[in-house]
Parts: sequence; structure tokens; C-alpha cells
Amino acid sequence: MPGPNITLYTAQTPNGIKISIALEELGLPYKVQKLDFSKNEQKEDWFLEINPNGRIPALTDEFTDGQKIHLFESGGIMQYLVEQYDTEHKISFPKGTREHFEMTNWLFFQNAGVGPMQGQANHFARYAPERIEYGVNRYVNETRRLYGVLDKHLEKSKSGYLVGDHVSIADISHWGWVAAAGWPGIDIDEFPNLKAWEERMAQREGTEKGRHVPTPHTIKDLLKDKAAVEKYAAESKSWIQQGMKEDAKESKV
Repeated sequence: MPGPNITLYTAQTPNGIKISIALEELGLPYKVQKLDFSKNEQKEDWFLEINPNGRIPALTDEFTDGQKIHLFESGGIMQYLVEQYDTEHKISFPKGTREHFEMTNWLFFQNAGVGPMQGQANHFARYAPERIEYGVNRYVNETRRLYGVLDKHLEKSKSGYLVGDHVSIADISHWGWVAAAGWPGIDIDEFPNLKAWEERMAQREGTEKGRHVPTPHTIKDLLKDKAAVEKYAAESKSWIQQGMKEDAKESKV
């Protein structure tokens, strides 16, 4: 089988680092191309050929037929990586097993729940042009509810991971979001089992290496400095608002 000939197109976001962490856990060689959101590079024609949705992460590889495959959506990329390369089930479980289906369930829980809800919580708490309390409360509270689901589940886990007896893409998918709990104003101390899980995941070599791709992962340190938080949020708000204007133009084409 050809490959791996992997290039990861990414940025320092919870969705971006989940792929680099998975790659590091698997020990796969890969190249990295950083996308600069402030320059709207994710909307350039060359990248839209890889991901027509104009978002990160995206990944290319040499497929079994010798031709390139273009992948986007973080959950789909993670499933591809374990199905193609995780023959030893380092971060997955054998197909058809109870653990495989449970892993997929929690992977979808993150992709359909935690990620979208916390992403909106981040937006209304940090990036909206004006503070809309209904939006902040709606999404922060829903993210907290989802954290509670995870916390109760982890309380019953014998291994300390979401599924089975070892780490899997279910855990990796969640980590970057939970590590950034403080960004929309969620106190992780309210969820002791989830906090212990996050800290346990952070001690893994794959997490430590992968979280710093393509740039240093500094969210925890940043959250300790209120002035730095406000400065970073203001800078981010500028290009996010500009990107929304570009998206609005596209929707009218």
C-alpha cells in the first residue's frame, strides 16, 4: 500500500491540534502547512481544491490507488487515520467490537456537540461585535451541560479514558476543547473527573508534541493573564469579523 505521504493543513485551534495529536500518537511522518486566518488563506483557491468548505483541518495523503486523497472534517480525518494506519489499535479498537462502536459514539458526541457548542460559546463570549447575553448564556450553559455528561461518564471509567482500557480518538477529539474551557468562561474545577482526565491526557507524549502544531499551544498560560486575554481576543475579533463578511459575500454569489 502506498503512503503515508501525509500533509496536514492546520492552525492552532482545538480542531487543528486533534489531528496532529493523533498523528503523533500513531508515530506517523507528516508535513505541516500552516493556514493564516488573518490573511484569509483558508479561502484561497488552492486550499479550496483540498477543502471546498474553506476550514481547517484538512489532510492529503497518497491513497491505495496511488492517487492523492483530500480529506476534511476532523472526525472523518481521524477515522481515516486509524482505519488506514492503526493496525495495532494504539488509539482505536478493532472494528465490530463494543469499544469500536462506543468510540465512534463519543467521537460524534464531540463533533456534533462539544465542538459546535463551545465554538459558539467562544464566539459570543469573545468575538461578537457586541455582547448578547442570550447568546453567551445559551452556548456557555450548553457547553457546561455537555461537560457534565463527560464528567459523569468519566466518573464510571475504570481506565480513566472515555472508552475501554486505553486512549482513543474519542479522547483525542475532545482534549483541545476541554483544555480551552476557560476561554468562554467555564470553570473546569466544576468537573473534577473531566479535569483529571484533561490533565492525564496532557501528560501523554503524543499530546505534548501534537498540541504545539503548527505553533505553540499557549491557551492555559494565556488564561492566567487577563490583559493578555483581552488583547488576544481583540486581535482575533478583528479577523474573525472580517472573515464573516467574506463568508456573507460568498453566500450571495
